[in-house]
Amino acid sequence: MPATRPARTTPRASRLPRARPRRRPRPPRSRAEPVTGRTEWPGDSPDSSRAEKELSPQDPAERARAICLRLLTGSPRTRKQLADALRKREIPDEVAEEVLSRFEDVGLIDDAAFAGAWVESRHHGRGLARRALARELRTKGVEPTLIQEAVEQLDSEREEATARELVDRKLRSTRGLDRDRRLRRLAGMLARKGYPEGMALRVVRQALEAEGEDTDGLDESF
Repeated sequence: MPATRPARTTPRASRLPRARPRRRPRPPRSRAEPVTGRTEWPGDSPDSSRAEKELSPQDPAERARAICLRLLTGSPRTRKQLADALRKREIPDEVAEEVLSRFEDVGLIDDAAFAGAWVESRHHGRGLARRALARELRTKGVEPTLIQEAVEQLDSEREEATARELVDRKLRSTRGLDRDRRLRRLAGMLARKGYPEGMALRVVRQALEAEGEDTDGLDESF
């Protein structure tokens, strides 16, 4: 019989684990790199002035529009308030005038509407009378004719009715004081809110009389 050849054996694959290729470490994310893609208006951070200047250094009109939009998003503003803000941020006057006029044309600035809303809100919320409301609107740069139109929303009857409500709320805290001190405290409160002296005296006297106070000679003591 012919001799049998020994079976050829193949070497077994190595059982050692294959070395995995090293992954290159990712560069750390810069803290200044935005994570949401949100574009912030200048003023959203403490560095608002610097951000506004960096927004478009070659285009002051773009900066002016961004500043006005940011301020108007927070609350309504008068034209003078926005003009003051632009001047503070060194926007050239001619650029500011052009941007503000454009905002007026499209209705984003409306001093008449601002004055009307201001009167309604401050009278209802704080009980301010026409004189005090007119003073506040003057400080915000509203023109006198617009102020007059706005405060005329409040007629004398409504103004006096509000004065009575204010006195009624304050009256209890003055009980136990002598009449003259009650008078000064109540009338002084109305005066600070802009109510005329004659109206204030009349409303306070009627409130004290309703509580049984003797109001003889009250005009002289006032």
